Amino acid sequence: MITLRHHVLTIVAVFLALAAGIVLGGGPLSDVGPAVTASSNDRAATPADGSAGADYTEAFVSALGPPILSTRLAERSVAIVTVPGADEQVVTALAGQVEAAGGTVTARYDLGADLVDPAQKSLVDTLGSQLLTQQAADAVTADASTYDRIGQLIGLAVASKVAEGEDRTRKARAIADAVSGAGLMTQPDDVSRRAPLVLLVLGDDAGDEGSDAILAGLAEGLAAQATGVVVAGTLADGGSGQLGRLRADPAAASVASVDGVDTVAGQVAAIMVLQRSLTTPGGSFGASGADGAVPLG
Repeated sequence: MITLRHHVLTIVAVFLALAAGIVLGGGPLSDVGPAVTASSNDRAATPADGSAGADYTEAFVSALGPPILSTRLAERSVAIVTVPGADEQVVTALAGQVEAAGGTVTARYDLGADLVDPAQKSLVDTLGSQLLTQQAADAVTADASTYDRIGQLIGLAVASKVAEGEDRTRKARAIADAVSGAGLMTQPDDVSRRAPLVLLVLGDDAGDEGSDAILAGLAEGLAAQATGVVVAGTLADGGSGQLGRLRADPAAASVASVDGVDTVAGQVAAIMVLQRSLTTPGGSFGASGADGAVPLG
């Protein structure tokens, strides 16, 4: 039997997909062609204004989002980790959606430019080796690659495998302080908790040789220490963009992804993917996600 909740979620999924299609400029009926007149007595159809349609869809999703999200992240926390160049408005909107879903943002951590710069690999490797020996020999994979290792270390500092989250330990604080002290990350001064969920928000698509491997390593490393990791990108990041390329990497099996978070529809989808990640890893969602616009069920 189809429940009312499932029926409502199905309707929301349709509108989220519609929103993504309109923003991309095509919409779900873009291939139908010119309007066909049913009879000579019918009036010619008036073309809809694309901008008005997009505005209406965004307004619709904005109104429907809060009751649908409601308590999806109740008593759960999220650590937001940003890649250099992440859009401030998008990050703020995502944090707001977490709170609207009943969740808490434990902290925002901004990765530094040197951390994702292939030319600074030696710095990242040296620091990671030192921290592995001094602080995390029992918690980080000894033979991990440079960026997988630093991702695991950052994950150990900000995330938890416990669904309710955990207090930040002295070891976690020492790792975070060392990474921040090396200029590879910035963090708030008053962080007290580690979150089960990590939302990794993409920034500039550097396109440098090695940058895709850096992102894949970081994502996989974070996933080793968190209950769930969701990598979020804009519409441009999907397809052949940075998020699209990550989805083709084996590392994508351990993290979920959603593109289109520069739209309200994508932001709502990101919350639904975060909730799913509490119990089910992986999945590709959003405007160009192989698993659909949003996870249902």
